[in-house]
Amino acid sequence: MNGSFSVRRSIDHLDGLASIFSNISQKARMPSATAPSTMNARTAELVRHLNTTAITNSTESYPGMHKLRSLRAAATLRDPFINEDTGFPLELRHRMGIRGLLPPAIETLDQQMARVLDQMRTKRTSIGQYIYLSNLRQSNVNLFYHVLLTNTSEVVPLVYTPVVGEACIKWSHIYQRPEGLYVSWNDRGCIRDVLKNWPLPEEARICVVTDGSRILGLGDLGVGGMGISVGKLSLYVAAAGIRPWATVPICIDLGTDNEKNLTDPLYLGLRMKRRSKEEALEFMDEFMAAVHAEFPELVIQHEDFATERAFDYLKRYQHSYPMFNDDIQGTGAVILGGFINAARHSASASGKELRDQRIVFMGAGSAGVGVAKQLLSFFINLGLSEEEAKERVWLVDTKGLVTLDRGDKLAAHKTFFARQPGGPQIKTLIEVIQHVKPTALIGLAATAHLFDEAVVKLMAELNPRPIIFPLSNPVHLAECTFDEAVKWTDGQVLFASGSPFASCGWRGHTIEPGQGNNMYVFPGIGLGAILARVKTISDKMIEASALALSDSLTDEEKADGLLYPRLNRIRDISTSVALRVIRQAQEEGLVGNPIIGNLGDDELKKYIEQKEYWPAFMSGEHIDLAIRS
Repeated sequence: MNGSFSVRRSIDHLDGLASIFSNISQKARMPSATAPSTMNARTAELVRHLNTTAITNSTESYPGMHKLRSLRAAATLRDPFINEDTGFPLELRHRMGIRGLLPPAIETLDQQMARVLDQMRTKRTSIGQYIYLSNLRQSNVNLFYHVLLTNTSEVVPLVYTPVVGEACIKWSHIYQRPEGLYVSWNDRGCIRDVLKNWPLPEEARICVVTDGSRILGLGDLGVGGMGISVGKLSLYVAAAGIRPWATVPICIDLGTDNEKNLTDPLYLGLRMKRRSKEEALEFMDEFMAAVHAEFPELVIQHEDFATERAFDYLKRYQHSYPMFNDDIQGTGAVILGGFINAARHSASASGKELRDQRIVFMGAGSAGVGVAKQLLSFFINLGLSEEEAKERVWLVDTKGLVTLDRGDKLAAHKTFFARQPGGPQIKTLIEVIQHVKPTALIGLAATAHLFDEAVVKLMAELNPRPIIFPLSNPVHLAECTFDEAVKWTDGQVLFASGSPFASCGWRGHTIEPGQGNNMYVFPGIGLGAILARVKTISDKMIEASALALSDSLTDEEKADGLLYPRLNRIRDISTSVALRVIRQAQEEGLVGNPIIGNLGDDELKKYIEQKEYWPAFMSGEHIDLAIRS
């Protein structure tokens, strides 16, 4: 949401024109029989504008006509979905009433991008670059995604991790204009009415919703969590080609327990402590029912809810709505995909069977347990029972090895992997490693330096190719760095992190780190769920995304020893993930799109690719359609 929407509403309610605009709006949303299949929200908005321009060019006089003309011209350049700025051709500038409001030059997207990159790179800080890119997204969606897709390795870290963490902390201070939907405790009883205010309801296909209670590894940031919802949806667009106008960022405000927020005079959220678990659950019940009723084709992704509530909500809603939790399921899937490839290298080096992998998790929160549960499928697919698979996994938290009889009250989600009574009570990570002799060490504890030199060297002593995945975000909370892992294992580490690290030179050659970035799977999960119009998102569909990821390495990437494919192929990866997710949904009878069932794999791949959004100026076909309509 941005200022252009309020401008449009002001226009629509000018005296004497409400009914006219209502008819125009309906016409814009209903392409004629001769309309090309590429008709979309951008074209529809242009249709609406051109019809309105025809009215304003009329010799008839309406109350407020002079205001309407100026507002319409301003709205054109303020609407992020149709604004092409200096890319508008002369004919369209004249027809839309914006001739003279732009410099004379007519530029290509690449020319516009060159200016953006030049301006962005002059910003002295990462947060300054984040703010600049946010303003670009809110003013020119097409150009923003052209920049993002053309400069993935440089720009993705600026719009999501690691920089989004700082942005969420400073959200109330860097806020400049509205974006997304805020649903607060004050809205209980009328949540659906709030949802009705979303400006593009017919287009809504996917939302990311958070309550800001556990943002990355940074804790309770309240309404600062909106930065996560916005950033995540930017990746859905960039990585999977989901149309920008189909995305709905949502932040639920049930209060905050962060005293810095409560005492900050600029804080934008409710100034109250978080509501109780019971109150929050009642609120979420209303929210989930309302959002599904208002946007029946909307895929709902939960993000960064506090651990216990994240598990509770997933269990409560997973089989009733098309929803998933990326922290629990997406993280698990992306780590499973990389772990499968790492385990193959490890087993080859050690001569052991794949089923003999032994995994220690440092961190037993929602992400840790979610990953551990997903990794069970690795062992089960190798023929182990669930109980046998669970015996291959050990959880460690701040109190040591997680056991049923260590004397404290375990959180419910930890009991699944807790060791049975009667075993050793081990307090430190290095002692657990000495006892278990794991092949893999996975960190999701959000605490830097936990994988110190002694820990990493011990892993290298136990394994010729140790698997070490420090997955905590942002980068300053990673359990160890890539350079440290390479140095302490003499270059033999099989490494993946949650945040990006630079390549490392070692003994005359360059080693590339893996990054277990959820971006490898959640965009494809969302895309597949949208196109299939799934009723729910099953655990098997999540597993299918992981298997698709593990199979996506090219021969060159395998030769380079990579665990994950290179991100510059993210669209291809997302297409493969979406295809596997759709096929799994078909097997389970969860598909609501009748077209899908008649397509072979090649046809389905083509269907997916045809639905993907790519940044481009509106073609002559779109413009002609708009002028004819």
